[in-house]
Amino acid sequence: MNLSPFHLAIPVDDVDVCRDFYTNTLNLEEGRSSDHWVDYNFFGHQLVIHYKPKTKEDSHTNSVDGKDVPVPHFGVVLQWQDFHDFADLLKSKNINFIIEPYIRFEGQVGEQATMFFKDPSGNALEFKAFKDINQLFAK
Repeated sequence: MNLSPFHLAIPVDDVDVCRDFYTNTLNLEEGRSSDHWVDYNFFGHQLVIHYKPKTKEDSHTNSVDGKDVPVPHFGVVLQWQDFHDFADLLKSKNINFIIEPYIRFEGQVGEQATMFFKDPSGNALEFKAFKDINQLFAK
């Protein structure tokens, strides 16, 4: 599978706190930056955190496999072992998971490892992995 890198810009209400989170907690490589934004290498994709003043927004979830999945959310599909290594890293850094790492749809089409957590500005992230990447879009 030959993928083109995506570009995603997300709002953060404190650039310094989120810069520390993405750089030192998630161990992402920083690219260009200014006082109001920072580029990151997000597993080969371009993620940019942009300052936006905090607003009151209602959070929303949808039930998936009996868990309350936050909407919206974003993330990356990792290789199976990379997912587990990354989950171990996050646990060692005491990440407060919305949904702890677990196997979703176990024994079914689309079986996957997944986990959810939020950055300091409340952006929900999901990381997942498939033992068989051909299951990514399986019905």
